[in-house]
Amino acid sequence: MAKLTHLDESGAARMVDVGAKDVTAREAVAEGLIRMQPETLRLIIEGGHKKGDVLAVARVAGIMAAKKTAELIPLCHAIPLSAVDIELTPDEKRSAVFCRATVRTRAQTGVEMEALIAVEIALLTIYDMCKAVDRGMTLTDIGLVAKSGGKSGAWRR
Repeated sequence: MAKLTHLDESGAARMVDVGAKDVTAREAVAEGLIRMQPETLRLIIEGGHKKGDVLAVARVAGIMAAKKTAELIPLCHAIPLSAVDIELTPDEKRSAVFCRATVRTRAQTGVEMEALIAVEIALLTIYDMCKAVDRGMTLTDIGLVAKSGGKSGAWRR
């Protein structure tokens, strides 16, 4: 079994030293859903929400979150992002909004956390903007879909 890299020999939390790693092109893709009442989804789709364009605000929030990951996750490295793409797709069949975040960099460490944070914050922004009409919304199925680059190479769920 692999060991946890964020713990030293005594079990104390530590930031992993990536200084000796090669700079490579890296990409991570994460996704998730926010389920809601059909009426709430209809408001989002039709643009009838009092607070404005819910999906546009959520997209910007996801991008901003990816850029601030190192400030939110204590042992993450601050790395330069070359691209953050947030797809938000209403899904009437599941009464949900699907989110997919793709994050890219050229760095010594990957961008999995940035992609996951982007999805979660985009979906939480939808919750925040719509909670006045639907407090029962649920974030679900959030996870890493794929990552590439670095010594460990490509991985796909």
